[in-house]
Amino acid sequence: MQDLSLHILDIVENSVASKASQVAIRITEDLEKEWMTLEIEDNGAGISPDLVERVVDPFFTTRSTRRVGLGLSLLQQAARACEGDLKVRSRQGKGTLVRATFRYHHIDCKPLGDIASTLVALIVGNPSMDFRYVHSKGDKAFCLDTVEIKRELEDVPIDHPKVVQLIRDETRRGLEELGYHF
Repeated sequence: MQDLSLHILDIVENSVASKASQVAIRITEDLEKEWMTLEIEDNGAGISPDLVERVVDPFFTTRSTRRVGLGLSLLQQAARACEGDLKVRSRQGKGTLVRATFRYHHIDCKPLGDIASTLVALIVGNPSMDFRYVHSKGDKAFCLDTVEIKRELEDVPIDHPKVVQLIRDETRRGLEELGYHF
């Protein structure tokens, strides 16, 4: 995968498959310590303790549609390529937390990518789910929360084209304030 936004899309699809109704995506860029942390947490079905250790094995999957599960193993590989790591915590019936760390300015650290389009794809593809995206960089932060957006929209669906464009524009504006340029 070319960038972190594609990893996010892939991992959140696991949350969708686990029947999550809420997904939190957090990116923390600690400029002083030179680390970036990506966390994806859901309230889905969770993973049994005996399977948690196996989820990063590319030749293991619980899916019946294919015989390999590359998402977490590719994210782990991306993290380790830049002195980071991947941890997965899960409780059955409670949800799963995927946490990847990356050495911030490492030459092999993947770029963030088009996070605005990734969020839009997730929201449009799963309008009944609630997503919370929090991105902090130094002393600045941006948050997009579909619970708040839905409350403001009242009877307008979150996947309405004008709302989708607003979400994309707002996400890009927030990321520009953090120093990203499109």
